[in-house]
Order: sequence, then C-alpha cells, then structure tokens
Amino acid sequence: MQRTESGTDSGATDETIRCREAGAADIPAILAVAEATWRPTYLSIVPEEQVDYMYAAIYNPASLRQQIEDWHHTFLLLWLNNTPVGFASFSPRTEEPTVFKLHKLYLVPGRQGQGLGKRLIEAVSDRVRKAGGHHLDLNVNRNNPARFFYERNGFRILGEEDVPIGPYWMNDYVMRKEVAGSTK
Repeated sequence: MQRTESGTDSGATDETIRCREAGAADIPAILAVAEATWRPTYLSIVPEEQVDYMYAAIYNPASLRQQIEDWHHTFLLLWLNNTPVGFASFSPRTEEPTVFKLHKLYLVPGRQGQGLGKRLIEAVSDRVRKAGGHHLDLNVNRNNPARFFYERNGFRILGEEDVPIGPYWMNDYVMRKEVAGSTK
C-alpha cells in the first residue's frame, strides 16, 4: 500500500511519499538529488565539459541559496520514506505575472517512471494556480527525452530557444502548460 503525505492509500507498495517546500536548510538534500541525476540526464545529450560546467554553476550551495533567497525560486522536495528522491523549482515570470517558469524538475534515475514526476508537476501546478498563475513554462533540451514526459503531462512546444551559458549553448524547446482551472 502506498501512503501519501496525507496518509491516504494510493497504490501498490508500503512507502510514504511527501512533497514539501524546501528552504536553504534543505540545500544538502537538493544537492544529493542533483548529484544522482545530473550526469545520467545530460551526458548523452551535451558534451561532458558542458555538463560539468553547468552543474558547477547551478548546483553549488551559494548558487542554490541565491536561487531560493534572492531570486525567489520555490523549491519543492519529494521524499520517499525519509529519502529525497526528487525536486522541482519554479517562480513567477516578472514580465508576465500570470505565467510561471518551471526551472527544474529532477528525479533520481531509480525512481523515474513511477508517477513521481507527475506528482511533482501536479504539486507545482497547484501552487501556481493558487498564486493566480494561468500558465507554466519550461525549457527542455531539444535532445532530452524528458520532452515526451512533459508532453504527456500537458505541456506543448511553443518554439525553440538557444540560451548561452558561459562558453556553451543550451539548445532548448520552450514548452507551456495551461494550469487546470485557469481562465486564459
């Protein structure tokens, strides 16, 4: 029997799943998930030097603290029993207050394909809707198979965008999901 944060039955195993907002004190848990997911996610997509450069720039304690405290990114941590297995981060877009940006969504490889990513998308969408958001945007590398996960979860491709990061480029699709219950 699978137990959710509220303790209700939702499936097949005897595991407790919790999704909660993370703060600066949770940076070690975020880093543990990032360490387990980053290289397996990107080494088949972009050169190793770019993978290492991006990881060092984005996933260090000072950068994560800045994302949480200065840039006001909301991080959600997904716990299975007492182990962090995934996280997402999002924030409102300054130029369009009803549009939010999903900056990150990662699950450790051994827990992908079990509905946990969908659970994170739903948790983010719920918070976006409660904050008055109508749309949730994201960027995903054009060669990342996660694109299909996002499409299955209601995102559609709006266009392509090439974003510089240091001496490298992120070659992305821009995707958007209409948040359920929105009026636009």
